[in-house]
Amino acid sequence: MQVYEAPLRDMRFVLEELHRDDGFGDLPEQGQLSPDLVGAVLEEANRLAREVLLPLNRSGDEEGCHWEMGPDSRGVVRTPQGFPEAYKTYLAGGWNALASPAEWGGQGLPAGLAKLVEEMVCATNVSFSLYPGLTHGATIAMEGHAEAALKAAYLPKMVSGEWSGTMCLTEPHCGTDLGLLRTRAVPQPDGSYRLTGAKIFISAGEHDLTSNIIHLVLARLPDAPAGVKGISLFLVPKFLPDAEGNAGERNGVSCGAIEHKMGIKASATCQMNFDDATGWIVGEPNRGLACMFTMMNAERVSVGMQGLGLGEAAYQSAVWYVRERLQGRSVAGAKRPDLPADPLIVHPDIRRMLMTMRANNEGCRALAGWVARALDAEAFAEDAQTRARAADFVALMTPVVKALFTDLGHESANLAVQCYGGHGYIRESGVEQFARDARIAMIYEGTNGIQALDLVGRKLPIDNGRLLRGLLKPIGAFIEANGADGPLKPMVEALGKAFGALQLATATIAERGMKDPEEGAAAATDYLRLMGLVAIAYCFAKSARIAVGKLAAGGEDAAFYDAKLKTATFYFERILPQVGSILQAIKAGKGSMMALADEAF
Repeated sequence: MQVYEAPLRDMRFVLEELHRDDGFGDLPEQGQLSPDLVGAVLEEANRLAREVLLPLNRSGDEEGCHWEMGPDSRGVVRTPQGFPEAYKTYLAGGWNALASPAEWGGQGLPAGLAKLVEEMVCATNVSFSLYPGLTHGATIAMEGHAEAALKAAYLPKMVSGEWSGTMCLTEPHCGTDLGLLRTRAVPQPDGSYRLTGAKIFISAGEHDLTSNIIHLVLARLPDAPAGVKGISLFLVPKFLPDAEGNAGERNGVSCGAIEHKMGIKASATCQMNFDDATGWIVGEPNRGLACMFTMMNAERVSVGMQGLGLGEAAYQSAVWYVRERLQGRSVAGAKRPDLPADPLIVHPDIRRMLMTMRANNEGCRALAGWVARALDAEAFAEDAQTRARAADFVALMTPVVKALFTDLGHESANLAVQCYGGHGYIRESGVEQFARDARIAMIYEGTNGIQALDLVGRKLPIDNGRLLRGLLKPIGAFIEANGADGPLKPMVEALGKAFGALQLATATIAERGMKDPEEGAAAATDYLRLMGLVAIAYCFAKSARIAVGKLAAGGEDAAFYDAKLKTATFYFERILPQVGSILQAIKAGKGSMMALADEAF
C-alpha cells in the first residue's frame, strides 16, 4: 500500500537547526522566513502531496499517458484521469512559482524550503513532478541567458505555470554524445530561426495541462563548427504568441509518438519533430551547451530529490506493512503472544532493511539541505567571495546529489519490495511502482556513470582541487573540534577514518589519472559513492551533536532527538564502513576491469 506523511519534523530540523554553521553566513532572504511561514508552507505542501497527488500515483501508473492523432493531423497527448485537475490545484496554490524571482511573478522563497516541497511532490507522484519541474528548469536557463524581450514574453506565463517548458537534447542517433546532434537552425531576416530535426526522450514534450509548451532546443547553425563547440540553444514554442502575448498560431512542432516505459508512465516521454519551426536563439551562437547546462544542473539536483522522495515513500510504505503483517515468531521468543504470529517488524533482518532506508533518507535530506543552502548563498549572499565559494560547492556536489541520491532511492525502493515479500512483487501492493519509477532517475539528466566522470574528470582538477576544499575543510574542522572524549567520540573517530579514506582515494586518483586517464575513469563511480557517504556521515555527526545537546538539556522533542541519535549510530556502524571496501577497489586500479579483450565478452 502506498502511504505518505511528510517527515515535517525532520525537514524543519534540516532547515532550521542543522546547517546554521554552514559557512555561508546569514542570507538576506532567510530573514523573511519566520517559523510560522515555514510551518505553513510545509503543512500545506504535505496536504497537497497527501490528498491531491498521492491518490493519482497508482491510477496514473495504471492508465499512463495516451497519444492520439489530433484534428490537425498532429499528435496529441492526454495525461491520465485527474492530472489536469491536480495541475490546476497545484497552480492555484502558487506552488509553481514558489522559488522563482518576484520580477517574473514568483514568490522568491529560498531553495532550502523549495527543495523540501519538491521532495514531497516527488514522493507522492514523481510523474506529476516532472511537468512543473522541467518548467522551472527552463525558466532558470532563460533567466540566465535569454535576451530581455524573450524573458518578458515568456517568463511570466512559465513562472505562473500557465505555460510549461521542456529541454530537447537527445536525438535518435545520439544520447550523451551531443556533439553528434543534427537538428539545424537557419537564421531568418527578422532575427528568428527555422529549426528542423527530431528529438527523443523529451519529458513533457506534449500534454494537455497547459495552453502552450516552450521547448528549449539544441541545434546547429549552418556555419557551426563540428562537435559540442558548434551547438546553439533556441526557444521554440508550440504556439507562437499573438499580439496580446497569448498562445496564437501553431508552430512547426509536433509529437510523433510517446515512449512505452517501465516506470513514470504518467509522465509523457515524447518523440518530438521540428519541421521548419520558428524559434529564437538563447545566449550566444555556438555556446548553447553552456546555456543548457544551467538548466541541466538544476535538473540534476531535482532528479536527486526524486530519488530521496521515492526512498521516503518506499520506507513509509514498508513500515506500514511490516507493522500490520503477521509472520512467524521472534527468534528471541514471542513478542505478541496475544496474536497468532508476531508482526514482521520484530525480525532483525526486517529492521536492518528499515534502518537502512531510514538512514539513507535522513542522510540524503541532510546533505540536500546543505547543498540548498549553498544554492541560496550563490544567489543571495551579499559578498562576492561567499557567492563564489557557494558556487564551487554546488558544482562539486551536484553530481553527488544526482547520482548517490538516485542510487540510494532505488535501493530503498527495492528494500521495500523485499519487506513485502511476495506481496511486494505484485502490482496491487503499490511498492513495485516505486522500484520502477526510481530506476529512470539513475539514467536521465546524464547517467550516474556520467555524473561520476564529471566529478573526477572535470570537477576535481579545477585549480588543483579548489572545489574539493569546500567539502574537506568543514569536515576536517569538525573532526578536530569534536574529537575529545564524550558521547560523540565513536562517531568522530569513524568519520575521521572515512575522511582519511576520501583523502587517500583523492590522492590516488590524482596521481594515477595524470599518467593514465583510464585509471581515473575506472575509479569514478566508486569515488563518487565514497565522497557522498563521507559527506552524509559529516551531516549525521553534526545531527548527533545537536541531538546530544538537546537530550542533555531536556525539554520538548526528546523522542525526535533520541531517534536521530540512534539513526546516526546505525549509519556509522552499518553503512559508513562501506568506505573501506570502496577504497580498496579504487586502489586496485583498472587492471582487472580492462583485462579482457573486447571479443572475450
